[in-house]
Amino acid sequence: MPSTPHKMAVNIACALIAVLTLIGISELSYIRSMEAMDQVAKAHVARNHVQRLLRDVLDAETGQRGYLLTGDTMYLEPYKAAIADIGQTQDQLRELLAMRKDQVDTLSTLGRTVQRKLAEMDLSIRMKNEGKDDAWRFVLTTEVGKEQMDIIRDGAGRLVTETNQDTANGYTEVRRSLLLTRIGITLVASVAFIAFWLYLRQTAALEQAGQRQQLALQAERDLLGVQVRERTSRLAELATHLQQIREEERGHLARELHDELGALLTAAKLDVARIKAKLSADSGDLPARIEHLTETLNSGIALKRRIIEDLRPSSLSNLGLVPALEILTREFAQRSGLSIATNLEPAQLDETIQLTVYRLVQEALTNIARYAQAQNVDINLLSYKDYIIVTVHDDGRGFDPQAIQASSHGLQGMRHRVEASGGRLDINATQGTTLSATLPLTVLRKAAPHG
Repeated sequence: MPSTPHKMAVNIACALIAVLTLIGISELSYIRSMEAMDQVAKAHVARNHVQRLLRDVLDAETGQRGYLLTGDTMYLEPYKAAIADIGQTQDQLRELLAMRKDQVDTLSTLGRTVQRKLAEMDLSIRMKNEGKDDAWRFVLTTEVGKEQMDIIRDGAGRLVTETNQDTANGYTEVRRSLLLTRIGITLVASVAFIAFWLYLRQTAALEQAGQRQQLALQAERDLLGVQVRERTSRLAELATHLQQIREEERGHLARELHDELGALLTAAKLDVARIKAKLSADSGDLPARIEHLTETLNSGIALKRRIIEDLRPSSLSNLGLVPALEILTREFAQRSGLSIATNLEPAQLDETIQLTVYRLVQEALTNIARYAQAQNVDINLLSYKDYIIVTVHDDGRGFDPQAIQASSHGLQGMRHRVEASGGRLDINATQGTTLSATLPLTVLRKAAPHG
């Protein structure tokens, strides 16, 4: 099947051929019509000149006979005028019929006869003027003048007939040219109509092909969109599952540290206390070493408690969200040197939302201490009827969220944790940094995708 550009080239070539053909037919018809009209015009002029020549001869003969019969010179005026006009008319006829050999021969014969007739009339007038009445009467009574007029009429009639035929031929040629033009226009119009019909058909086919392609692309985009949504949902579920496992592992590790390591450190501390009680006053530097060991064990126990609180905050499950946040911010302020102000409203939240809020604030404080170079931090927990808003604002240097979010696992983790709980996280880093999380009171479970 020819390609679309090839079809377009063929259509354009056909259109050009049709236009050039129409121009050629029109130009040919115009030339032939003009030639035919010129022929008709010349034929009309030639016929008029022949008729004028015949009329001049008759006028001359009439004037000659009137003068001969009456002797009145008044009759010589039309005679002389006709004689003067005959020569001019013959010259014009010879010029008009110069390209027509058959008519030139007829015109030559006619001219010679006219000259003989003029000579005969001139002879009669001279005889009249000389007083030779018997002589000019004899000339009038002969058949010579009549024979010459008959020959003149016959020659003039043949020329008129031939010019009439030329006129008819010219009109026939004009009609033929007009017919050719009509046929050419009809053919070109038919070709143009067929070409236009083919163009419309091709355009419709291209539009249908384009529509099919668009439908196919749309179907592929829809399928891709469905696949992306399914995989995004699965990834979100996997991330949520991993976070749950992480929290469970943290809880398990916190329990292990509390039960096993806590028991070991407590037992060691008790043993050190017993040993210290049994030492005598002359034990040298042992009491000091025992005291240092006791302080080390107390620091280990405190570190254990802080690690356990980081892994699984017992204050959250024992005291609730607001006290747990107050403890978190107070201890973090002591360690980091930040000035932290809190405005925490109590709210009835399920355990998952409480843990989400706690981890959000915890991660935000960690990022502020690492990157923000801030001095002051404001933390707000605002409770509403169906949702809460948690904001963490610092006066640090800020950052470009668009440039950092793609590579920041901390921000991505916070966003996913909030969205997995059915909330929304907004980040504004124009003046310092503000994290704003809007969360429902209970987790909104999303329906699993089908397919």
